[in-house]
Amino acid sequence: MQELGPLEKQIVAALQVDPRASWRKIAAVLREPERTVARRGSELLESGIVGVLGIRLRPTPVLVEMQCAPGTSAVAVQALAQRPDTSFVYTVTGTGDCLAEILTDRQRLHTVLTDELPGIAGLKHVNTYPVLRYFKTLRAWQPGPLSDEQRSALRPVPLADPAILDDYPQLSTTDEQIVDALCQDGRMPFEAVARRVGVSEATVRRRTDWLLETNYLNLRALVEPAALGLPVEALLWIKTTPAQLEDLGRRLAEQPQTRYVAAITGDYQILADVTVANNRALYDFTTSSTWAGDVAQISVSLLLDARKRGGRLKPASY
Repeated sequence: MQELGPLEKQIVAALQVDPRASWRKIAAVLREPERTVARRGSELLESGIVGVLGIRLRPTPVLVEMQCAPGTSAVAVQALAQRPDTSFVYTVTGTGDCLAEILTDRQRLHTVLTDELPGIAGLKHVNTYPVLRYFKTLRAWQPGPLSDEQRSALRPVPLADPAILDDYPQLSTTDEQIVDALCQDGRMPFEAVARRVGVSEATVRRRTDWLLETNYLNLRALVEPAALGLPVEALLWIKTTPAQLEDLGRRLAEQPQTRYVAAITGDYQILADVTVANNRALYDFTTSSTWAGDVAQISVSLLLDARKRGGRLKPASY
C-alpha cells in the first residue's frame, strides 16, 4: 500500500481524534484551505482508504485463535470476517493461522464457541481467550502528526476508552436504529439519521452523545497502518505476574506503537497489537522499552493480512 502524503496523514489523524469533525473544523485546526481539506478528505473516504464506522461493544468479548487444515485458512478467515459479531479478523504467523475478536453477550457465548465456530470448514483447533479488561482499543490509537493543542481543539474532552464492559440494559428501538445507522456510516449527517429513524435531529444528536459517552457505541476512523508509514504489525502475547499486570497494561497502552492492549485469560495475561515502521523498530520495541522489564515471557506473531478491522471488511481496492 502506498504511504499517504503529509496533509492526508493530518486529515486521518484529525478523524481519529473526532471521526465526525466537519471539514471546516479540520481545516481550521490544520490551518489549511477548507476546499483542499474537504476534497482530499472526501477522496480518502470515497476510495475506502479511510472508513469512519461505528462499532457496538458487547459485555463478553473473546479472542479466538484458530488452527486450520492446510489450504483452508482463507476459508476460515472469510467465514469469521462475515460474522457481524467479529471486530477484527487477522491472518497471522505462529501456532495459529488466524486470530479474531468476537463481541457477544454472555448468554450467547456458549452457542458461539460450541456450536457455531466448530462448523467452520477446515477448522482443526480453537484456543479461546476471554477479554477481562481493555487497556487500549482502536479508538485510542492516534499516531498521526498532530500537536496536543490541535487534538484539544478537535475534541476538548476526549472520550474515555472502555476498560471493563458491564452488562448493558436493553436499548430503546430509537437508540438501536441510531446505532445501526452509525455502524454503517459513522459520518452520516444527523439530519439523514433523523429521517431514517423518524425522530427529530435534536433527538438524534442527544441520543448519539449519550451512546458515545456510555460506550454503547464507539466511532472509529479506520485506516491501514501501512498507509501511515507503519507497515510492520505484530501481536505480542505477554506473560507477567498478577501483581505487575495492571501497571504493565497501562504502560503498554501509553506507547504510541500500540493499537490495542487487553488483559486476557489463559496461558498469557496480555495481548498487544503493535505497529511500527520496520523489523528493527519491532525488535527495539520488544527488547529495549521500559515496560519490557516486567515481562516474564513474550511471544510475537506477525500480522500477514487484516481481513477485517474495527468491524469493517477490507475494501476490495486493497
